[in-house]
Amino acid sequence: MAKVVFKLGDDISTDIIYPGRFMATVLPTETPQYAFADEVEINAKLKSGEIEPGSCIVAAKNFGCGSSREQAASCLKGYDLIVVANNFSRIFLQNSINLGLRTVIAPGLEAAEGDELEFLGDKIVNETSGKEFTIEPLPAARQAIVDAGGLIPYARQKLAEMRTLPPGVAHSR
Repeated sequence: MAKVVFKLGDDISTDIIYPGRFMATVLPTETPQYAFADEVEINAKLKSGEIEPGSCIVAAKNFGCGSSREQAASCLKGYDLIVVANNFSRIFLQNSINLGLRTVIAPGLEAAEGDELEFLGDKIVNETSGKEFTIEPLPAARQAIVDAGGLIPYARQKLAEMRTLPPGVAHSR
């Protein structure tokens, strides 16, 4: 079960998520402090530890539009947030997958701050309202990257699997 801690609208740009003036900071251990830096209430709640890992941000359409800055995904990953939106910008979604940020595409999702969401395979149940919403699944290969924690852990996992195969046995995908 995940609590909705922030409800956002359409077209939340990467500059809102991670303002450009902090672009010199790229380390994933340092980027979280700048998440929603210009949204003072959200930033303060995140930095104070008031938001529990596994909490949800819910947005409407085109979350992560704008520039291709990877920090927009890494700063949210640093708080172990789940981002649920009607849809995501293409580049933000790919950055999220590469970094292992859990993003969920749920067209038509209805949720308010404070609602409790349960993720059940191909659907989300809003336990507060009792309504169910369909999840648009990621392709299996992309989901495997997210499940591994990102592209680097995924590659390490695949390399380790290849090392355990007997000589001459081809690795299957």
